[in-house]
Amino acid sequence: MNQLETDRHHELTAFLRSRRARISPEQVGLPRGTRRRTPGLRRGEVALLAGVTPEWYSRLEQGRDIHVSGQLLERLASVLQLDANERTHLFLLALRQPPPVQEFSHATISPTLQQFLNQLGTTPACVVNARLDVVAWNAASSAVFGKFETKSERERNLIWRLFASPGSKNAEGEELARLFLAQFRAEYGRFIEDPWWATQIAELSRISSAFRELWTRHDVFNAIEGHKSMHHPLAGELAFEFLLLQTVDSSDFRVLMYIPHSHSGTTDKIERILALSELNTQNT
Repeated sequence: MNQLETDRHHELTAFLRSRRARISPEQVGLPRGTRRRTPGLRRGEVALLAGVTPEWYSRLEQGRDIHVSGQLLERLASVLQLDANERTHLFLLALRQPPPVQEFSHATISPTLQQFLNQLGTTPACVVNARLDVVAWNAASSAVFGKFETKSERERNLIWRLFASPGSKNAEGEELARLFLAQFRAEYGRFIEDPWWATQIAELSRISSAFRELWTRHDVFNAIEGHKSMHHPLAGELAFEFLLLQTVDSSDFRVLMYIPHSHSGTTDKIERILALSELNTQNT
């Protein structure tokens, strides 16, 4: 066994020990019994709950080179009450591959992430989920792209806005549509058994020739950046550099930032739009 493999097995050993040490017998429905020399569950208790022999689990935790199935790792993740990040870490250590994607989650973003959006000021930004639904946004994003809070879930979907909304072709441009559709297809590969995707793809194919043409290219991107220009009814021409960034705490959330292009006057225009929006709010 080479050094890299040895390091991986050592890390797996330490990780499993630390995770079972934090679980008390009472948390998994076991009696505490006699006094324990170390905190947490014993190896035999983990083995019992996971449905394997104590000998097999001991070999796994000792970093022995043994065969491990994804199904067994899922059971261990459940017994050890691992969160999504810990589950991924376990699979990477034991199988050198991420775990299979579970069902799509309608999770909400953290208050810290919303605060980050709010503090971006004149940089329109939003958070999108794996389906590219806009699930959170800041004031600049609403001022530039319209009030998301008044839109339906379908109207907050970036792909629907790009291909099905009135005037979308002129507002967004084919290059932006191509980039975001490639991100959409990358996510589709993760949730291909979810019927929502088939319904959305079929409907867009029916109403948009641009969607049909681009979808046949099978482009797949997971990192997006580029340029965007648009005409705003109150401010005129706006120019941005945009980035789509993966959040650390969830593989299903990405932050989409539209950074005002230098020397374009876009920042000043957004400041005026925000001031007008605040004035209108005060007068209502």
